[in-house]
Amino acid sequence: MSVIQVKGNVTYPITIDPSVWIFDDRKFSFDRKGDSQDTYLQSAGDESDLDPERVIREGRIAPPTLKTEKQYEKQKLMNGSFAMRLGTVLKNAEPNSSATQCVFVTSSGKAAVSLETALNSIVHFSEAGKPIQEGGPVHIYFEDPVHHKQPITDVKEIEII
Repeated sequence: MSVIQVKGNVTYPITIDPSVWIFDDRKFSFDRKGDSQDTYLQSAGDESDLDPERVIREGRIAPPTLKTEKQYEKQKLMNGSFAMRLGTVLKNAEPNSSATQCVFVTSSGKAAVSLETALNSIVHFSEAGKPIQEGGPVHIYFEDPVHHKQPITDVKEIEII
């Protein structure tokens, strides 16, 4: 797994390892369209639109126990696709007040965006429970799909200017 260096106009140059983000509480479920998925569990069949509390109360399914909740969380980690906001990571480097741009250095060149756009971007780091290998270690998605139709892939370092 590759690590990514964050350097440039920052107080603390840092190295980030996306492979450990799977354990971070700030991650969220992610689909390829860039929309976060619903994170609540739905039952299959006709009960999918019912309140989960009502389904348990009426005895259609057994109430969750600590063991089943752990199994569900483990299954979600093993099969889920996850992402994080890049801003939560970049804030640890403390960009200086004069910083205005973020340059993503990739194996095929550089891509520059405003620092604000970078802070609001989404970093996709896990697909189907595994670290992203093809075009990895991360894919950077932006909230503005008009200017950024394709994600930035093969990120080697992030430079704050």
